[in-house]
Amino acid sequence: MKRTASLLGLSVLLGACATPAPIAPVAMPAPVLTPPPEASQPVAVVPPLTPPAVISTLPTAPTAPRPAAANPRQLLGKLLPDYVKPRDGWRDDILGAFNALQLNANAENLCAVIAVIEQESTFQADPVVPGLPKIVWSKIGEKAGGYYVPLGLVKTALLKTSPDGRSYKARIDSLRTEGEMNELFEDMAAEAQSLNLPVGMKNPIRTGGPMQVSVEFAEAHVRAWPYPYARRGSVRSEVFSRRGGVYFGSAILLQYPVNYSQMLYRFADFNAGRYASRNAAFQLAVGKLSGSKLTPDGDLLRYQNGAPARAASSTQQALSKLRGKLQLSEADMLRDLKQEKSFGFIDSPLYRKVMQLADSQQGGRVPREALPQIRLQSPKITRKLTTAWFAERVDWRYQQCLQRAR
Repeated sequence: MKRTASLLGLSVLLGACATPAPIAPVAMPAPVLTPPPEASQPVAVVPPLTPPAVISTLPTAPTAPRPAAANPRQLLGKLLPDYVKPRDGWRDDILGAFNALQLNANAENLCAVIAVIEQESTFQADPVVPGLPKIVWSKIGEKAGGYYVPLGLVKTALLKTSPDGRSYKARIDSLRTEGEMNELFEDMAAEAQSLNLPVGMKNPIRTGGPMQVSVEFAEAHVRAWPYPYARRGSVRSEVFSRRGGVYFGSAILLQYPVNYSQMLYRFADFNAGRYASRNAAFQLAVGKLSGSKLTPDGDLLRYQNGAPARAASSTQQALSKLRGKLQLSEADMLRDLKQEKSFGFIDSPLYRKVMQLADSQQGGRVPREALPQIRLQSPKITRKLTTAWFAERVDWRYQQCLQRAR
């Protein structure tokens, strides 16, 4: 009877945890953002949540500042940090990704990928998470307390033997890497019924690999662009591999067109979402024109279940004050704002009119790019960090890499 009660307690606990929302990494030196204020995301469980990545229009040709190197393999060998091992393995995976994604293998693009890998995993294919069992149990304990379920009952339920021969509790106690954590939750989801967990529960681990890529992004990408490798398992398992992590990370970082003046803003987008830097500059312009105090977080709309929510975002509310000057209806503005995750937003009437008005008011061209202001949160963060911090840190690594190229 006690065991049944324990399993029921676990069912309540993990049933609430088993949302399909993406999960941010806890292993990396660099933290990952929590959803900005306008994003409508579920409450974080284990570990904190990130907004889902969105696939915008994929480029049909490379977009890079310089031609590809005459010998990319030789160049990449020069660019990789000295400590990287196995060098041939990382080099082959990076060049394989560039070739499959039709990305220009020049020093700028190669260094951009190298800088993100360094920041996110220091070139660990399956990053080690110091103190991971403590972090996981702490989060489970917090959630259990919220449902008045004693942590002891939850641990009793997890004494069941798992597919690898160890109990689920033993596996949590010995967790070292995020890959192991992903496999643990995959097994728990597969055995949901025997564990008395909700049938159809989702694996809550939603990002991983050496570049900390969203599983949701990867699954969407393979529907839009052919995956070049023979899969050993699911798309999820590829994200947690070296080659898959590098491939999908290179895609989300570089395989979309921008008109940024610096790679710095791609790094901010990598953390905050595609076109967040462009959208943040747009928000700054809207705020100044309307006299509204807007947080430039790069999210122009609120979303619910992947679609724009009926409740207006703060950016929409500020734009409503400018309808007369813009000569656009609410419907016209919403139509254009729905393009916020695509390159084409810059050609929309709303974007053009707002930026022209801002230029006129300032008496010169206002910035078309800005670092999004988003606070980063993670169990490992003890000081105030932001998306701007992340982008600048990666950019520092990027500049170091370019020095090696010279």
